[in-house]
Amino acid sequence: MTFEEKTISSERLYEGAIINLRRDKVTVQNGTSYREIIEHNGGAVLAAITPEGKMVMVRQFRKPAERVMLEVPAGKIDAGEKPEDAAVRELKEETGYIAGKVRHLTSFYPSVGYSEEVLHLYLCTDLTAGETCFDENEAIDIEEMELDVLHRMVMDGDIRDAKTAIAILMVRSLPEAERTGR
Repeated sequence: MTFEEKTISSERLYEGAIINLRRDKVTVQNGTSYREIIEHNGGAVLAAITPEGKMVMVRQFRKPAERVMLEVPAGKIDAGEKPEDAAVRELKEETGYIAGKVRHLTSFYPSVGYSEEVLHLYLCTDLTAGETCFDENEAIDIEEMELDVLHRMVMDGDIRDAKTAIAILMVRSLPEAERTGR
């Protein structure tokens, strides 16, 4: 039987530039317990498809994983910003592309066990190339890759970033005309 936990009290443990951490005291089936929860504004995830049908990818070092990761472009939603506006902004900043068409595909929790972060996945098509505008602390390589190659990389475990795997699998399941925006 599913038991819905109720919050009894909340305490802020840490306040940062990107995340906050709080501890909630909650009701559980056998009394009370504590949940440590990361607060985050959420992010926009971009499945950007070129007119040639390739997916725009970024390659960058990720400190938590201690490795270079191949990912779809993505970025955090600023306070008060709409997810679609963040998607348009992040696509331009990280790849230089401007999308003529932006369509919401889904929203998901990347790690529901300890974070309230929600990621919003957008299909970006009718792309026009332009200049990137990286954040001062970003070092990103941009690649355009065949969707079938990316799908194989997901299935072989070579792509280990969850948002990227979700984006690739969702876009690959779309009919070609829908995925290319035609």
